[in-house]
Amino acid sequence: MNSAPVGIFGGTFDPIHHGHLRLAQEALEQCQLSEVRFIPSGTPPHRTAPRAAAAHRLAMVHLAIHGQAGFVLDDREAGRTDPCYSVDTFTALRSEVGEQPLCLLIGSDAFLQFHTWHEWQRLFELAHLIVIQRPGRPLGNAMAEADPALRAQYQLRLAPSAAALREAPCGKIVVLDMPLLDISATDIRKRCNEHKNLRYLLPDSVNQYIHTHHLYTSCSL
Repeated sequence: MNSAPVGIFGGTFDPIHHGHLRLAQEALEQCQLSEVRFIPSGTPPHRTAPRAAAAHRLAMVHLAIHGQAGFVLDDREAGRTDPCYSVDTFTALRSEVGEQPLCLLIGSDAFLQFHTWHEWQRLFELAHLIVIQRPGRPLGNAMAEADPALRAQYQLRLAPSAAALREAPCGKIVVLDMPLLDISATDIRKRCNEHKNLRYLLPDSVNQYIHTHHLYTSCSL
């Protein structure tokens, strides 16, 4: 097997910002992915409900990635009101792509809680994991204090390079370095509520959309 993997990047994208886009670009290039699919979640089971409606978050992702080679919007979760479990999404994706490698893009902080996800071990039967570690915070060091079951899976599945992602449809863990972009959606919502300038934190098209639709004002952040 030597087919280019498909990257799957899920999240609330509430709103999408340059940190998300840079992470996706790094994964696309470093792992030689065929594409990165952005999947805005409807009802995420591991965090509070998004502040913006699904239709707004879909529109913002569409604006953010428009014209960007290798970036694709997938709206399969956004309209759902029941909890959106990754294992269900990847089961559906696997049935669509056959044996082509699938890769879940996940930040290192989220990966350290991966053992709390619904049917988390079954995800290794459906996809590879691309874990993005922050500068100065090696994932290997943090794994020493991680959940024992997660640590065992990490040690078993860790691949030496992204080339391993092409060798099988699923089951490997690859760790990537990410340039430091200290941007968070929480901070953007706070700035918006305080009527502060959002320039350079997210694409201009998304900034304009937020202001046009009066998003993230007078709300709980």
